[in-house]
Amino acid sequence: MLFALGLAAAPPQQKRDLPIPHLEKRGSATQLIVDGRPMLLLAGELGNNTSSSLEYMQPIWPRLRKMNLNTVLAPVAWDWIEPEENKFDFRVVDGLIQEARRNNLRLVFLWFGAWKDSISCYAPVWLKKDQARFPRVPDKSGKSTEVLSVLDDATLNADTKAYRALLRHLREADGQTHTVIMMQVLNEVGFLGDSRERSEGANQAFARAVPEELMGYLQKHKDKLVPEFRKVWEAGGFRSSGTWEEVFGKGPATDDIFMAWFFARYTGKLAEAGKAEHPLPTFVDAGLIDPRRPNPGEYPSGGPLPHLFDLWRAAAPAVDVYSPDIWSGGFADWCARYAVNGNPLFFPEIRGDATAAANLLYAVGQHNAMGFSPFGIESLQAPVAEQLARSYELLSQLAPLILESQAKGTIAGVVLDPQNPTRKIALGDYTLDVSYTRGRGGPPQSSPSPSGPTAAQPVDYASGLIFATGPDDYVVAGRGLTIVFGSGRPGPPMVGLARVVEGSYAPGQWTPGRILSGDDTGHGRNIRLPFGERYTILRVQLYRYH
Repeated sequence: MLFALGLAAAPPQQKRDLPIPHLEKRGSATQLIVDGRPMLLLAGELGNNTSSSLEYMQPIWPRLRKMNLNTVLAPVAWDWIEPEENKFDFRVVDGLIQEARRNNLRLVFLWFGAWKDSISCYAPVWLKKDQARFPRVPDKSGKSTEVLSVLDDATLNADTKAYRALLRHLREADGQTHTVIMMQVLNEVGFLGDSRERSEGANQAFARAVPEELMGYLQKHKDKLVPEFRKVWEAGGFRSSGTWEEVFGKGPATDDIFMAWFFARYTGKLAEAGKAEHPLPTFVDAGLIDPRRPNPGEYPSGGPLPHLFDLWRAAAPAVDVYSPDIWSGGFADWCARYAVNGNPLFFPEIRGDATAAANLLYAVGQHNAMGFSPFGIESLQAPVAEQLARSYELLSQLAPLILESQAKGTIAGVVLDPQNPTRKIALGDYTLDVSYTRGRGGPPQSSPSPSGPTAAQPVDYASGLIFATGPDDYVVAGRGLTIVFGSGRPGPPMVGLARVVEGSYAPGQWTPGRILSGDDTGHGRNIRLPFGERYTILRVQLYRYH
């Protein structure tokens, strides 16, 4: 579904003189601008190898359209485009672009280069066979592993050459039509199995002084550093020079910092080289810290995690966005930790379960998220796939209002469940007591498992978006919520519902439906967004009285 406002149109088929996709600060939000207009990415990430075959993809494209996506995140592996050294093959890339255009979809390419999930399994065979030129990292026993060294310049140069060739090809094949709108530079980089790389070259680098480039950055930004990282530097006396251990102390935390500098440096050079050819916005994603495995090396040591943002900003200024890949709980906490210091919030890889359809409304409304992408989108099954499709259809209707309200700071998002059934929101001139709808119209009273619900469990998450559209006017959209309005400014203490109208936005314009009152508004006390297969959109006008 295409809209005249807010949501960027599908990829044009003819060449047009339009600006390249870019990020732009608009009021309270940083948004992705595509063909001159802000775009909300309603996306899905394909499985790691799905996009390697155009034939395999053929029956998938219609399913993606049916799920109301406007963007597909598709891996592009180094091995696929450079099967022989210096001989590039872009047939898969061109085929993906052609099919995306045919299906009115945009693309975000995910570069699987020297590492993917910290392992070098997507590097080309010719490179993996040449261990003399491209050294592997030994494990603790000294045995070689399928992990290339992040400190090796030969690997960096070869990876950069391939990535740069890909971006050059995109400029030539897609530079005017803008089917490809963003690039991921490497995937979940970091070091696993130990807190740091311990090859001979890494040990030598670890014994040398911390690079002056990094020390200069830290001193310049001393008062703005991430508190968790600043505390580590402070414990060593805020030293301005010295070895890694002299500056940051001994232990795994310093190993984590050391790896972050070199992974960020490597990634930054890739991003910079690619932008020199075709300056698309770039992001990196992170494998997050599992509380059950909290130590560097148990999680990808040195990855773009919140406590290491300062290392990444110092070493990789060409990277525009740091993104979390969320596969377990703590969604709201990770949102807050990544939406800091101007970092735009984008979710390129989210567990595709019953929480996804609800969490995306929270992220878009509460943290100005510019996009959301469940993993393995082509493999999602009912009822999760249907609920996600309905959520995307709702966001498609509301995209112009969402993007405008993000910029103005007049939007809020909420997600509730039986264990977290209430929330108070201050928005505009009113307060809103939002609660999980129980009883009539509610879902089966069951609780999600600790690891999240499965496809067989009830989808019992309530979620919604709330917009303050005028002094006494609101738009609310969602499911499973009951909302009571309270006074938020001086004046008569009581708040009444002057008018409540159910309706829809199509395309981007309000189409009124039923006028609600009586039983449907708690006799003037509240509004309800019932559970059910569809989402409800209401326009609410309030008044004050004694």
